[in-house]
Amino acid sequence: MYIGRLKGITNILTSVSEDYKHQLAETTTPLLKAIVENSEYTHLISAHTSAAKDLVPRLSGVLGIPAVSDVLGVSHSASDNSTTFTRPIYAGNAIATVKAPGSLKLKIFTVRPTAFIKATEDNSATVEVQSFEPVKVTDPTTSHVKAELTTSDRPELGSATRVVSGGRALKNAQTFKEVLDPLADALGAAVGASRAAVDAGYVDNSLQVCPASKTWCLGLSIH
Repeated sequence: MYIGRLKGITNILTSVSEDYKHQLAETTTPLLKAIVENSEYTHLISAHTSAAKDLVPRLSGVLGIPAVSDVLGVSHSASDNSTTFTRPIYAGNAIATVKAPGSLKLKIFTVRPTAFIKATEDNSATVEVQSFEPVKVTDPTTSHVKAELTTSDRPELGSATRVVSGGRALKNAQTFKEVLDPLADALGAAVGASRAAVDAGYVDNSLQVCPASKTWCLGLSIH
């Protein structure tokens, strides 16, 4: 879906460069820094994806502004310009409340997409699209080597309503696959794994889930 059709979107910034093709944090961070520095933006938000886990802490460090990760709830006080977040701690066994004071001009945080209601469409909205000059990084410390894509008929783990998760008790990668894959297919569920199973090499770390919340333990909108 075209993002400009989402309710509440009034402005879209675009920047085109070959440097951004693979969305490396080293090349995109300077661009985001240039956008938000000395701007009127008050909040920078991203979904809590693996890419954001690389990019957002780097941007936070460059700007010298703390970031809050994996947010489940947000409330903002217009009176003192403070923003309060809730987020899981201790592998999801407890929920912490974190308050960003009004003195913090820019609040940076990532959200767990499944914790929020899906945005609605507004085809009558007028959205202004603006081009932003790319920021060149002359000597990036990392480079993109290759992409390996895995296709599956199962739901994406980050947005699935059902997750079948297995742990170290499944003994090895072969048993993990033989037991969980048919079950997940029968239920129309995504496959997840405990940290122990991931550490043991049964599956890739992209399948790790939080045991308490059964959601992905692991892109970028500026408002």
